[in-house]
Amino acid sequence: MDDIRFRKYTPEDAISFKALNIEWLEMYFEVEPIDQRVLSNPETEILEPGGFIIMVEKDNKVIGTFAFIKKDYKLYEFSKMAIDPEYRGRGYGNLMMQFSINFAEKHHWKKIILYSSTILKNSIHLYRKYGFIEVPLEENCSYSRGNIKMELDLC
Repeated sequence: MDDIRFRKYTPEDAISFKALNIEWLEMYFEVEPIDQRVLSNPETEILEPGGFIIMVEKDNKVIGTFAFIKKDYKLYEFSKMAIDPEYRGRGYGNLMMQFSINFAEKHHWKKIILYSSTILKNSIHLYRKYGFIEVPLEENCSYSRGNIKMELDLC
């Protein structure tokens, strides 16, 4: 697992970023209008407002991705995590979570939030393993599939 590399998104990653996320969404849910907007315009929807997109590579091949969407001062939403189906179940999700938390701590963020679905038992287990706790879900959640909100307090 030492051969995995995390790097910042570049415009050349737009196709991989969208494809990985669309594949994952179609496997478990459906692609919602907000997904289509964000995945088709990652620069304006995520990066320009102060967010980050990270690409995960193994042997110079993009195998995964995730994003941090800026919500407020030192508050980011962990979002758009997707792993190539060929690489799922091999522990890369753990490495991605470890990297994410270290990244947030380096940037001195106060909190990371995320929205998920309780049908994704492995994902919820992963988030809990890294200290995320369930908090009340807003009535106007952006995603119809989202039925759980979790947060990790970094202070």
